[in-house]
Amino acid sequence: MLRDALFVLVLCLAGWIGFDLLEDQRDTARRERDSAQSEAAGLREAARLSGEMLAERDAIDQRNTTELSHALTENERLRRAVGDGSGRLWIRATCPASESVPATAGTTRVADAGRAELAADARPDYFTLRDQLALSRQMILGLQDYIRQVVQRTPAQP
Repeated sequence: MLRDALFVLVLCLAGWIGFDLLEDQRDTARRERDSAQSEAAGLREAARLSGEMLAERDAIDQRNTTELSHALTENERLRRAVGDGSGRLWIRATCPASESVPATAGTTRVADAGRAELAADARPDYFTLRDQLALSRQMILGLQDYIRQVVQRTPAQP
C-alpha cells in the first residue's frame, strides 16, 4: 500500500510539473500574441499616417504644378503677343528734365518721345526671367505648404 501511495504521489507530482510547464508556455504564447497584436496595430497606424502624408504631398504637388502650368501658359501667351506685334512690352521709366538736359543747353528741349519700351533683343530674356520667377515661386510655395501640412504634422519618433 505504501508503494501504491508513493506511485500516486509521484504521478501527481509529475502531472503538476507538466501542468506548470504547460501553463508557462501558455503565458509566454499569450504575451507574444499580445506583443504582435500591439506591433501590428502600430504598423497599421503608421501606414495610415504615411498614406495620408503621401496623399497630402501629392495634392500639394498637383496644385502647385497646375498653378505653374497656368503661369507658364500666360507667359507664353504674352511672349506670342509681343512677338507678333499684337501686344507691347512697356517699361515704367521716368526721365527727370533736370538731369537729362544740362542747364547750359538753354531753353531748347527734345519733345517727349512717348512711353519707354524694352528693346527687341532683351525681350526673350524678360520672358525667360518671368518663367523662372513663376517656377521659383511655385517651388517655394509648394515647399512651404509641404512643411506646414506634412512635416510639422508628423508625430515625433520615439
